[in-house]
Amino acid sequence: MLSVDKDTFQAEVLEAQGFVLVDFWSDGCEPCKALMPDVEELAAKYEGKVKFVKLNTTQARRLAISQKVLGLPTISLYKDGQKIDEVTKDDATKANIEAMIQKHVG
Repeated sequence: MLSVDKDTFQAEVLEAQGFVLVDFWSDGCEPCKALMPDVEELAAKYEGKVKFVKLNTTQARRLAISQKVLGLPTISLYKDGQKIDEVTKDDATKANIEAMIQKHVG
């Protein structure tokens, strides 16, 4: 899984072709850290179909706000640079993330 920051987000997510899943997390978000192994499992499962990246919002608050990330964890799915779906907070479970991927990617 690729770590992005406010300097690389544009190129890796907004200018990317195809599907990109972004895991927005922060240092102080325990549910985010608990979810990360699940997200990494999904990254392995969907390798070649969906690019998985993670963004630590501690260092990128303005970017997170610009992407309308209001609570953590937020897992957003982008297609060709546009956000098409997301799951947040209590809904951000492995099952819900995978259901979102399957709905759009198949």
